[in-house]
Amino acid sequence: MSTTSKEVHLRTKGVLPVQKLKVLRDLEILDSHPDYPILDNQFQPNSLDLRLGEVAYRVRCSFLPENETVDEKIERLSQYSFSLKDGAVLEENCVYIIPLLEKLNLPSSHYSINQGYTNGQPQDGEVQLHALENLSAKANPKSSTGRLDVFTRVITDYSHRFEEIAPGYKGNLYLEVVPKSFSVKVRTGQRLNQLRIRHGFEVVPDQDLLRIHSSDPLLFDENIKPVTMEQIKVNQGLFMSVQLKGKKGEVIGYKAKKHNNFIDLENIGHYEVDEYWEPIYAQESKQFILEPEAFYIFASKERIRVPANLACEMMAYDTGSGELRTHYAGFFDSGFGGSIEDKGARAVLEVRSHDVPFMIEDGQTLFSMQFEPNTEIPEFIYGTEIDSNYQGQGLKLGKHFK
Repeated sequence: MSTTSKEVHLRTKGVLPVQKLKVLRDLEILDSHPDYPILDNQFQPNSLDLRLGEVAYRVRCSFLPENETVDEKIERLSQYSFSLKDGAVLEENCVYIIPLLEKLNLPSSHYSINQGYTNGQPQDGEVQLHALENLSAKANPKSSTGRLDVFTRVITDYSHRFEEIAPGYKGNLYLEVVPKSFSVKVRTGQRLNQLRIRHGFEVVPDQDLLRIHSSDPLLFDENIKPVTMEQIKVNQGLFMSVQLKGKKGEVIGYKAKKHNNFIDLENIGHYEVDEYWEPIYAQESKQFILEPEAFYIFASKERIRVPANLACEMMAYDTGSGELRTHYAGFFDSGFGGSIEDKGARAVLEVRSHDVPFMIEDGQTLFSMQFEPNTEIPEFIYGTEIDSNYQGQGLKLGKHFK
């Protein structure tokens, strides 16, 4: 690789799009196990799918490494290990750590594009990053992972936070996996999580969101009309609510059944819904009481779309509003919900109430959407062209069910 090719130039802050992620792969900033090179079909508009490695460790408890490597923690907490090459079942409510096939070599310094000086001490052979700030990374479960109630979090060496990867990190990536409602069968190479790379961290301010929405609608109401400027709620993102209203007999949600057979993640469109889920029907009262620790799937009342120049993350609402976890999979790629003419798509909510029964009502605010700019418009966006599973969705279970 020539010296001139080992450079990355970024002039704007935001989430890196697919074309830049491919550059990072070619420069080995995004790297992988030598026997498993990164594939083109792992790239999404703003993210890279992460793959399970060859072995899993059953550990006694969840942890953060803080002042140690993940391997050092595993050595102390591991009960046993097993191969994933031919597939293995992860039992519900057990904690597993799985080294991923991908690893990161984020630059530890950058060359200011404005002043020309070096921020930090570049290491020999390191890719030259010409940018405003260093690169960092953030991980999220994929949509299908959350809809199966499989709790996952990426862990890195010496980290005190899940999912967030600091500038300059060089090392392996590990995935904590805790199946909650169903045991799952997994194999080497399967994809439960996705990773996005950020140049700085720029959240679109509320005033800018309002300006964008006025000309390029982001949110549509239950009548599939753009939410008016008077009705739209913003506070570090767009607030959205839950849909519990429907015609008599209409399914407005699902509750996971317990004590089922495992789900093999290889099987797409395979499992009968009624074997694993109890339907929730619309009630005249337009309210529903969540049982403690039960897992539910609902849909948002509003429909959302993510323009090509933005990416989006679903954020849990302030816990002061109730002891709820309202999502697991929270990242929305550019293009989700289609064009203005497509009128957006509903967000699917993975909901669990902790400790006590909790009543939710139709139209109750449960989460917000936090938007980030892309450094460039992705060369392709979410939708039918890349066989996206959930474009134009309403209330929809994961892709493994018929």
